Amino acid sequence: MPGHIKLVKGAVDPDPTEFLLPSIDMKRADQQKPYDSKKSVWIPDPKSGGYREGLMESGDLEDPASKCLVAVAHEKFTHKAAEVGKVNPPKFEKCEDMVNLTFLNDASVFWNLKTRYQAKMIHTYSGLFVVVVNPYKRYPLYTHRVCKIYLGKRRNEVPPHLWAIAECAYRNMLAEQEGQRHVDHWRVWCRKDREHQEGHHLSCHGRHRIRQEV
Repeated sequence: MPGHIKLVKGAVDPDPTEFLLPSIDMKRADQQKPYDSKKSVWIPDPKSGGYREGLMESGDLEDPASKCLVAVAHEKFTHKAAEVGKVNPPKFEKCEDMVNLTFLNDASVFWNLKTRYQAKMIHTYSGLFVVVVNPYKRYPLYTHRVCKIYLGKRRNEVPPHLWAIAECAYRNMLAEQEGQRHVDHWRVWCRKDREHQEGHHLSCHGRHRIRQEV
């Protein structure tokens, strides 16, 4: 059990599924999110220090100096194209690995981490790394039950977690050690073979000298 909670005799660790994977209802709600592939964009939000989503009415995102007019609800804002980022399609909502995002801008990264955090999924991959957002709560994510989920599994076979990274590193270490053992055995064999050849050469040279002396 997590934290100070002790697992009483006969009890089992709680089901960690909701902390690892989005539910079916959650996925359906994400797919129904309003989205326009040409107009949906992110713009800076000076009040929160983050970003807000809106619809671009005019401007050219290909030109960093271009002025873009973006509508958010009933308000309209003007930003340089360099400050505006495209929104990813709904299929990337709560994406497990942010490398797979179509538009990898700051706003999309923050949004993905935020929505996963709000859904109690605090682990998110970013390429070779895993980002963990502290929930300041005790989630049952580091129990024996969760450990068994990741034991002997590849990273792409299980949801994002620190233990997936650790398991992968452990397997790579074992593979490297096995490879190193093969290299060491090969070096020992080469050394013994060289010693054998040198010994054979000395033996032949010695027999040749004996014949000459006789």
